[in-house]
Amino acid sequence: MDETPFEIDRKDLIEGLGKGLRVIEAFDDDHPRLTPSEAAASTGLSRTAARRFLLSLVHFGYAATDGKNFWLMPRVLRLGQSYLGAARLPRLVHPFIQRISMASGETVNFSVLDGHDVVYVARSNSPRLISIGFPMGARLAAHLVTPGTVMLATLPDDALDAWLANHEFTQFTAFGVQDKAQFREIVLAARALDYWITEQQLELGLRGLSVAVKDRKGECRGAIGIVLQMQTMTREQMIERLLPLLRDAVNMLRPLI
Repeated sequence: MDETPFEIDRKDLIEGLGKGLRVIEAFDDDHPRLTPSEAAASTGLSRTAARRFLLSLVHFGYAATDGKNFWLMPRVLRLGQSYLGAARLPRLVHPFIQRISMASGETVNFSVLDGHDVVYVARSNSPRLISIGFPMGARLAAHLVTPGTVMLATLPDDALDAWLANHEFTQFTAFGVQDKAQFREIVLAARALDYWITEQQLELGLRGLSVAVKDRKGECRGAIGIVLQMQTMTREQMIERLLPLLRDAVNMLRPLI
């Protein structure tokens, strides 16, 4: 899923940069505003250090404060836009997902695995006025969405087990996966099929189909997926009509990445 790691000597690291990024990552849906004490508890920093990082973010335009609470400013989006603008893979994939979208009339996404989350980095909208899918930059727990299942299915067993051991399973619907053993069986089934269909894990009435994208060495680099209202197509119709489109795109991409 990731680029080949490059060994970096710790003496070459700027620890303060890493700590500052951890402070930015401490903000999320559940914590849109943080006090220095809350930021410290989330990042493992001292309150004094967390406050200095927060004040620095304010100074450089990445955050704002009322003197007690801190919150992020839109300037933070530049960090994500830098990736989307510079990364080769989303730009390479886009014509292929656009072709699927035109052939199927559906919105098509390309996503990557980032730790325990799936991040959506490319999207081709359906011609319909209302389309279903995730916007670029959306980040969701990997067990909740079909791309996460197919990307995890490419991991060797020991890496999968290590991932499962550290993953927190949250449930959004009554149909949601509830534990590690259950999800491991799902991932192994997806590995055998080389695709997967997920139903009603994140939202009722939605069904998703996804296929992993692998490079010339067989390493997983992401996943292409489609999400539909369940009444639009049956599982069998998705397999018959949409799966060949996804597989054709994946096969054409493989020699290019």
